[in-house]
Amino acid sequence: MPPMPRDLVRKSKHLSWLLRHGARESGLPMDAAGWCAVDDVLQRTGLARAELEEVVRTNTKGRLELAGDRVRACQGHSPEGTPVTVEALEASWTPWTGVAPVFHGTHRHALEAIARDGLKPLARTHVHLAPSLDSDVGKRSGVGLAIAVDPARCAAAGAPIHEAPNGVLLARHVPVSAFVALHPISQRAQRDADHLRRLLGLGG
Repeated sequence: MPPMPRDLVRKSKHLSWLLRHGARESGLPMDAAGWCAVDDVLQRTGLARAELEEVVRTNTKGRLELAGDRVRACQGHSPEGTPVTVEALEASWTPWTGVAPVFHGTHRHALEAIARDGLKPLARTHVHLAPSLDSDVGKRSGVGLAIAVDPARCAAAGAPIHEAPNGVLLARHVPVSAFVALHPISQRAQRDADHLRRLLGLGG
C-alpha cells in the first residue's frame, strides 16, 4: 500500500485529536457515545468524504468508526475534552465474556502508584487492556512490563470489562485485587521481576 500523502496524514492526526480530545475546544457537536455528524467533522478538518473514509479505513489500530452519516473514535476519549459519558460508551460497546486474564502494558516508574491505587484511567474515560500479550490493540508501544488482570475480579469490584469495536478492552478501573501475574518485557524488568512481583503483592 502506498504511503498516505503528507497533507492527509496531517488531517488524519487532527481528526483523531478532534474525535478523542478536542470536541469542546473546537465546538464540535458530539453525543454521549462519541458520535458526530460527518458534515460537522468535514467542515472542521478540511477532509473530503472520500478522504475521511480512507483515514477511517487505514487508521492505526482501527481507532475510528464510520457509520453512515456519523463518525466517532471507538475509545480513548478525554472526559475533559469531550461530552462523552462512561455509561453511554459502555452501552455502545460489547460486554467482555472472556474468563482468561487480560493485560495492561505499563512502565516501571508507574508501578509504585499502580501497586497503591490499582489501574486508573487518568485523563481518559477507561483503562485500556489487551486480550493477549501479543495483541496489536489495547496497549502502549514500548512498554516495559505487562500486568495480567482477572476479568471476574474486575466485575466483582464494579468495573466489568467491555470490548470496543476495534478490539480494545476497557474497564472503568482495575483494583489491585484483580492483578494475577506480572510479565516482564524489557531487560530491566526481567532483571527486577521478583521485586516487581512482590511490589504488586504477587510474590517473588
